[in-house]
Amino acid sequence: MLSLVTGASSGIGLQYATQLARDYHSDLLLVSNQEKELAEVAQNLKNEYGVNTIPHYADLSKPEAADLLFAYCKENGLVVDVLINNAGVFFFNPYCETATKRIDLMLNLHMITVAKLCRLFGEEMINRQLTEQEQQEKIHGCKRQKGYILNMSSMSAWMAMPGIQTYNATKAFIYNFSKSLWYELKPKGVNITVMTPGAVDTALFGLAPNLRKLAVNLTVAIPPEKLVKRALRKMFKGKKADMPGVINHLATPLLKHTPDWLVFLAIKYVGRFQK
Repeated sequence: MLSLVTGASSGIGLQYATQLARDYHSDLLLVSNQEKELAEVAQNLKNEYGVNTIPHYADLSKPEAADLLFAYCKENGLVVDVLINNAGVFFFNPYCETATKRIDLMLNLHMITVAKLCRLFGEEMINRQLTEQEQQEKIHGCKRQKGYILNMSSMSAWMAMPGIQTYNATKAFIYNFSKSLWYELKPKGVNITVMTPGAVDTALFGLAPNLRKLAVNLTVAIPPEKLVKRALRKMFKGKKADMPGVINHLATPLLKHTPDWLVFLAIKYVGRFQK
């Protein structure tokens, strides 16, 4: 089994790579725009778990990134069984004060690249013929499928929040796109799952260390290793969508009806919680 993980050099992506190698004995195609860190991760995972690892440096925020990555796989005879669309960025900024290049970066990375990778690898997975041995395999008690795709959305897909308006909108796209695609791919033997976590304990959001620790202790934030373990299990079982955390499930309906005054209050003080 070969798993392609984007954003694999750190954070959640590194956890996906680690757990796929450790728990599923999967070979890895690791993609990131952090070339040095990526090479180190690939070597470490190869040494520790005895799987084949291929580090591939790429800037997935470029419009042509998905086509180039798919072409790289075809040219090198790499057949991807698992696609983890994890790469992402986050910034807090008023929209009309944000450089258009940064807006392009987020739109391309979260939407264009994800959609095109699903299109290209999805078709390849649909047309795949499993060997007799693969047809007998079971993962988490479920019959092996032709392919697996996991897309990372966010609980913020339900939030209308100034300052992170582009982030929220792109995550809403990923959520609805993935759920719609599930109905198309599932009957053809391909599982696609979208995860919508709340806060995750990584450096992505720029919270101070003490606040990150507090958020985990209050179960407001989830450790990345716990999130990834759950996400992979849901993907292999064919779950359409999943949101970890009871608090997140309770909070989601409230987010849709947040009073305007509370939104403005949150924006006023959000700067205090960042480094």
